[in-house]
Amino acid sequence: MPADLPAPAPAAPAEALPAASQRLLERFVDYLATERRLAVTSVAAYEYDVLRLLRLAGDAPLAGLTSQEIRRYAGRLHGQGLNGRSIARLLSAWRAFFRWLVRERLSAANPAIGVKPPKSGKRLPKVLSPDEASQLLGGMPETPAEVRDLAILELLYSSGLRRAELVSLDLGDVRAADALVRVTGKGSRTREVPVGRQALLALDAWLQVRPLMARPGCEALFVGVRGDRISDRVLSTRVEQWARQRGLGQHLHPHMLRHSFASHVLQSSGDLRAVQEMLGHASIATTQIYTHLDFQYLAKAYDAAHPRARMGKVPRQG
Repeated sequence: MPADLPAPAPAAPAEALPAASQRLLERFVDYLATERRLAVTSVAAYEYDVLRLLRLAGDAPLAGLTSQEIRRYAGRLHGQGLNGRSIARLLSAWRAFFRWLVRERLSAANPAIGVKPPKSGKRLPKVLSPDEASQLLGGMPETPAEVRDLAILELLYSSGLRRAELVSLDLGDVRAADALVRVTGKGSRTREVPVGRQALLALDAWLQVRPLMARPGCEALFVGVRGDRISDRVLSTRVEQWARQRGLGQHLHPHMLRHSFASHVLQSSGDLRAVQEMLGHASIATTQIYTHLDFQYLAKAYDAAHPRARMGKVPRQG
């Protein structure tokens, strides 16, 4: 089953299955465990999802089910509140089950092939508020590692870098005199991104103590405790620890700072094309998600700032 699909609910409905369906389910589960040697959790997930199919089918012969009926089952579950991702997981399990039935010559065809789940709404990325960003970046670092961490956080938030982009930076990639950083992004595309004043100050402080941590000859801008280029995993761990120490009360990952950068710049400037270039998005459609993210913020700013909005305004819905 695809790893990126959500886990099934912990408990299945209690209705009893017809005896023939129960035997088929037991045989399928045994096949998954003994022949495919799937993990216990994966077997349980398949069992739960196929159990839902068998209960939907009731006494109807499985060999006679059509794609229309599978689509109707999926539609019924969607009407009961199951989202598109959960139905995609169910359909994946059902296709596997019918493949097994065809292999066992218990069905002539796989009616789940070609049945698509309903589209799920796009999830908006989580971002920090400007106040939370200030809280995160406040305080004075005491050790060289903390000076490095603050420079990392400032640069992530100032320039919207991806984690891999930041980790791959070398000493010569930051041009402090021009307030620019040269970034190599996806597809080996290179772009130059502005660096804010606070980030430049934090980077300068880090470069002063970097020789205390860096191995001689190492060109990486940010290094770990062994003096070599810092790893993705260590970077993520340090970002999360820093957020916890600053009392943010939420899990923080490097990409959330990239999202926060994009959202806050768009709120201030409204220049979608500029944000696209700074983020290194190949398509502006990818950047447009931030226009949805900050709509409520912009609406509140309009209500507070526009003189005509403050005169007898109608309360906004939602």
